[in-house]
Amino acid sequence: MFAVLDGFDMGVGIVHLIIARDDKERSLLIESIGPVWDGNEVWLIAGGGALFFAFPGAYASGFSGFYLPLMMVLWLLILRGIAIEFRNRITNAVWTPFWDVVFSGASALLALFFGIALGNVIRGVPLDANASFFLPLWTDFRIGPAPGILDWFTIILGLTSVAVLTMQGSLWAAMSTRGDLQVRAREFAAIAWIVAVLFTIAVILIVPLTLPHFLARYLTHPAGLILPLASFGALAGVKISSASRQDKSAFVYSSGYILAMLAAAAFGHYPNLLPAINGTQSGLTIYNASTTSYGLNIGLVWFVPGILLACGYFIFAYRQVFKANPDSIQTDART
Repeated sequence: MFAVLDGFDMGVGIVHLIIARDDKERSLLIESIGPVWDGNEVWLIAGGGALFFAFPGAYASGFSGFYLPLMMVLWLLILRGIAIEFRNRITNAVWTPFWDVVFSGASALLALFFGIALGNVIRGVPLDANASFFLPLWTDFRIGPAPGILDWFTIILGLTSVAVLTMQGSLWAAMSTRGDLQVRAREFAAIAWIVAVLFTIAVILIVPLTLPHFLARYLTHPAGLILPLASFGALAGVKISSASRQDKSAFVYSSGYILAMLAAAAFGHYPNLLPAINGTQSGLTIYNASTTSYGLNIGLVWFVPGILLACGYFIFAYRQVFKANPDSIQTDART
């Protein structure tokens, strides 16, 4: 849900300086995500909270081992948020363009970092006997017993994330704007679609060949192949809908593509949470990293109604946005 919802407003940030030609158009793009962008980040908090109460071993290991990149992500989230809030506070020839660049740059780097984070999680880390690890930002950019956070594998997944969220953001812009801005959003979405297709093919070929546990999982349970196939079907839906200017359908298909790809990753990764790649330790799984049965039961009792309340809020918020502007969701961010 975070990748789908916060993904499109990160995508809007990525294309913010590309498809918009002047301050008015850039303001329209920000206003299109204004009522919902901060609420979309709730899903990141929900995911972290679920990890904390259900799998504290993985939470402790991951958050300590990935401390530096997590701090970088935190700063990017902060910069992106204040850029949206600050850009209109002062009317100045330098002030507004500066925050536009910060907004766009932070959005692109967040998309890249989240893709790299996924690559690190499914690739694995060098865990020691205490389930701790340390990763430098990079070493020799190769996968091995002592990799860095950045290697050729994680960079490919990071660039895939940027391409996909660029497509997602462009489709949202096409759906929520009108006129020349909408035309440019559609054209850029078509370019991003081509790049996303190429990266998707690369990822689906590279991942099982690089990660033995993925290949074994899909060979043992071939029914799971329906997930990557569904992602290609969703991409075809994006192309067909965009060609016929059905912007809402194209956005829904794009969201389905993201869900299918992440579901395919989760299916292939199961039951791993954080594999060990140094060969001397067993990795963290949903079994050895989970809390007690009592803790899981109590957590479930509290988590289910909480997440239902969050879903109810999102349904209400998005219905109000579309209800207020059925033809275009150009709502003023301050409201």
